[in-house]
Amino acid sequence: MATVVLFHSVYGLRPAVYEAAERLRAAGHEVHTPDLFDGRTADTVEEGLKLKDEIGRDELLMRAVTVTAPLSERGLVYAGLSLGGSIAQNLALADSKARALLLLHGTSDLAEDSSVDDLPVQLHVAEPDPFELQDWLNAWYLQMQRAGADVEIFRYAGAGHLFTDEGLDDHDPEAAERTWRTVLGFLETV
Repeated sequence: MATVVLFHSVYGLRPAVYEAAERLRAAGHEVHTPDLFDGRTADTVEEGLKLKDEIGRDELLMRAVTVTAPLSERGLVYAGLSLGGSIAQNLALADSKARALLLLHGTSDLAEDSSVDDLPVQLHVAEPDPFELQDWLNAWYLQMQRAGADVEIFRYAGAGHLFTDEGLDDHDPEAAERTWRTVLGFLETV
């Protein structure tokens, strides 16, 4: 079974993150859910973006590295929800022992010199997603392929951005259930 580090969205460490972690634990995986916002959560995207900006990108990444560094020898699956996906991607691409990258609702830009050795990557996004531009997503996919990742993208027509979060208006029960079934299958293979 996999050791997964699951990073929260811009909303912070909310019940949806704990529920996702419990779902993965029930399948036998070890799951860590670091709180990059130090106990603070947001009720809106705007509040969450203010929190993110207040903390700063570099500090968020440092907090994430502090949590994952002691675990990285195990070969982690880096996972994240939206903003957390961006953080997970940055860490996975920098960790030569990463087993996989699981992105739910978001990605990040890639450095031109990014390189991984057949890293399994799975991305789950709404279609259309108000936070991901189609052309940008296509470019991301090609960059990940060039970097050496083995990428699968799953798109969910009509779903909201954070469609796996039952506490948000974006929630789409059918898309969420399909996502978690696919994720569990993915984790069994890495």
